[in-house]
Amino acid sequence: MNTLISIFKNNRTFIFFIAFLFVFRGAIADWHPVPTGSMKPTILEGDVIWENKLAYDLQIPFTDISLARLGEPKRGDIIVFTSEAAKKRMIKRLIGLPGETIEIKKNQLYINGKPAIYSKLRDPMLEPIRDIDKEDGIYALESMGSLTHVMQVKPNYYNPLQNYGPVVIPKDHYFVMGDNRDNSADSRYYGLIPRDEIRGHATRILLSLNTKESYKPRSERFFETLK
Repeated sequence: MNTLISIFKNNRTFIFFIAFLFVFRGAIADWHPVPTGSMKPTILEGDVIWENKLAYDLQIPFTDISLARLGEPKRGDIIVFTSEAAKKRMIKRLIGLPGETIEIKKNQLYINGKPAIYSKLRDPMLEPIRDIDKEDGIYALESMGSLTHVMQVKPNYYNPLQNYGPVVIPKDHYFVMGDNRDNSADSRYYGLIPRDEIRGHATRILLSLNTKESYKPRSERFFETLK
């Protein structure tokens, strides 16, 4: 016992730091490397994203137990969730809210029967800066009311999920999609996301390493805000 007390006294600062880090990553904020391109061009393979875990719920660290609701997910949020259907953590953009009707026709999104607006098609300013990060296809701005974000499609690529629905979203469920519409397993594949699977709001890229170039840093993406 005396030995344990002595170890604690001699390492008190380090022990408190580890305890703080445990609580911080479990309940306040976390960071995740992204291994896939389902959110391109917004998030690239090798980006490390910052997740605000207090955006929607106060949770017991490292559990799925919510102690209190702190806010509600909004359309356009890039959310981190633990998908029971996919058996893994995922990062997607929230598109549809409870009570709404979602339909997709030839990759065009409809919410309650109103089509999203697409602009700046093939504008090179919407593409990733580095050629190695670009993919064949069309980059565009997708607008839903006042919300606008970048997405991409592959017109010559067969994807049965280019048509979906219509589906009415029930209470406490959400419809999510990847910005890389023809290369994303999302609500069109795994189904709607229950609110209790949502873990946090991805708000920023901490750093970025190019997995296709021996993990060279993409310094232009460091600390970039996600939109």
